Amino acid sequence: MNLLVGFVRVAEAINEWVGRVVMWMALGIVIACFVAVYLRYAIGTGLPWLQELYVWQHAFVFLLGAGFTLLHGGHVRVDIFYSRKSPRGQAWVDLTGTLVFLMPFVIVLAYEAIPFVELSWRNNEISIQPGGMPATYILKSSLQAFCALVALQGLANVARSILILSGRTEFAPSAVAH
Repeated sequence: MNLLVGFVRVAEAINEWVGRVVMWMALGIVIACFVAVYLRYAIGTGLPWLQELYVWQHAFVFLLGAGFTLLHGGHVRVDIFYSRKSPRGQAWVDLTGTLVFLMPFVIVLAYEAIPFVELSWRNNEISIQPGGMPATYILKSSLQAFCALVALQGLANVARSILILSGRTEFAPSAVAH
């Protein structure tokens, strides 16, 4: 059980750290968008790479922050039954949902994205917009990072559920996130 405890702590620490770093990209989105709009409408010039930059940042926030969101219970859940269950009942729901729905989705997505990302790297893909962002393969690779971070958190949720079912109630979520 100590191995499961250690895994949960490490996996959740990784997603917590990534989530906290990615949060700052939200500020970057606002700044880049403001500057792009200001340049376009106040000065009369546009920078395609700057417009793409805030779209990229938005993608990174969404994709790289998904594990953090899962860690904090921020994804959609049908809460009608879940909130009324005991911590053991919630652990069974989390365990089943993760193994039946989340992990197969992440595995299929990661597998199917391999050729998409590989081709982008092989071709040293850049933006199709003249003056757009270089290294589009970095953006496309964030799809694989999404899969890795969500799978890591999914496995941590499985381990957490096993710990709860084995009597380690300190691993039960204290409250459902809203």
